[in-house]
Amino acid sequence: MMRLTISQLATLGVLPLCMTFTLVSPVLSASIQDTPMSGGEGSVEQFDHNAYSLPLKNLPMTGRLDFSVGNSFFRNPWVVAPSSTDARDGLGPLINTNSCQGCHIKDGRGHPPTPDQRPVSLFLRLSMPATDKDSEVVRMTGVLPVPHYGRQLQTAAIPGARPEADMVLSYSDTKVALSDGTEVSLQVPDYRIEKPAYGPLPADMLISPRVAPPMIGLGLLEAVPEQQILEYADPDDSDGDGISGRPNHVWDARKENTVLGRFGWKAGEPTIEQQSLHAFAGDMGLTSSLAPVTDCMPEQDCNEFASGGTPEVSDKVASFVTFYAQSLAVPQRRSMDEPAVQAGARLFNDIGCSSCHRPSLTTADKTPRPEMANQTLWPYSDLLLHDMGEALADGRPEYEANGQEWRTPPLWGVGLAQSINERAGFLHDGRARTLEEAILWHGGEAEDSTQAYRDLSAEQRSQLIEFLNSL
Repeated sequence: MMRLTISQLATLGVLPLCMTFTLVSPVLSASIQDTPMSGGEGSVEQFDHNAYSLPLKNLPMTGRLDFSVGNSFFRNPWVVAPSSTDARDGLGPLINTNSCQGCHIKDGRGHPPTPDQRPVSLFLRLSMPATDKDSEVVRMTGVLPVPHYGRQLQTAAIPGARPEADMVLSYSDTKVALSDGTEVSLQVPDYRIEKPAYGPLPADMLISPRVAPPMIGLGLLEAVPEQQILEYADPDDSDGDGISGRPNHVWDARKENTVLGRFGWKAGEPTIEQQSLHAFAGDMGLTSSLAPVTDCMPEQDCNEFASGGTPEVSDKVASFVTFYAQSLAVPQRRSMDEPAVQAGARLFNDIGCSSCHRPSLTTADKTPRPEMANQTLWPYSDLLLHDMGEALADGRPEYEANGQEWRTPPLWGVGLAQSINERAGFLHDGRARTLEEAILWHGGEAEDSTQAYRDLSAEQRSQLIEFLNSL
């Protein structure tokens, strides 16, 4: 369960804090975006509920058919084996959903369930505290699995199988006081696991709620050179600015080696291919050559159910889905010339948001996909881990990420998030209903920036939010 302590409430501003306005020193060379092409030449001019679902504008015609085929496997439901739909059978037996689109709604964010809904696009990652004797397991999988339950709670199942348990989510409210007397209500989530079907849950089990993130621009982020990301890392805060971005190093199943992680809420995946095929295995119970084992544990007797083949996701299908996920375009910026938006962009840098949400990155000069080479991007992320404070901590390490660290999520397209899915929330578990709530949850390395936001005038806060909505 997640509850706020007195110190956490103070961090959130519920208890009295210094009301003196202080501007945080901006990141050296933090730039102001001067082009609407957030995703480089592949950016698209689409701003409705389909804004996240288009291929890169500069994708060659030869790639558009592969994109469409990948989209069909991403969008359409997988079915129980045996089936005449043999290209998409083998679902389960333990699952969270039956399609990629079921979590990544219109290729965008998921959302927390309402009290009367089964969770689909928000799930719980599970693990046990690891010791030195578990180092090899952690090196190759990131975490130590929970006996009888694995690394993820599957809250659904195919006919004849039992879901692992129910995830129950409830909220309490807390108020955050801004310096001008304005109060903002935040939702404090409480996660419980009820009706476990495969034995008692360990008392020291670690859980981490995760909402499905948006899919746009992933291939472009994959094309950013590793050295560029590492240049922004400062794990020991050697420059004394209070920002200690760290890389996560994770297992690459294709290379059979430890490499830089850059995808997922804790940068726990090295490539789009591996992230996609681990999602097939964990969310839908589907095997592939790269992820030949699902999250079923031996005690759950998953082998008693029919298989959809070996592997269930063929290499050809895996290639199509990976291509699709790599090729989703980023929408162009909007309202860039509005004075309020320009003022908000300057405030974003002035109060230190760009210390982690680094405005610009550049892809490599040469990439396997030529359309992604030498592109100037505006993702507003450094792809590094940062300590976000106790209030956002899940307490669950993943590879080298500790229980208070999260990867800086890209902000491009964030202003369209609720046009894509009107129930979309922000942060790793969707608890923030608005961008302002998301800002006010930030602690740890972001605490100075959050306090600076609290100290802004109402007009300045509005300008900053207008800037974010323009992304």
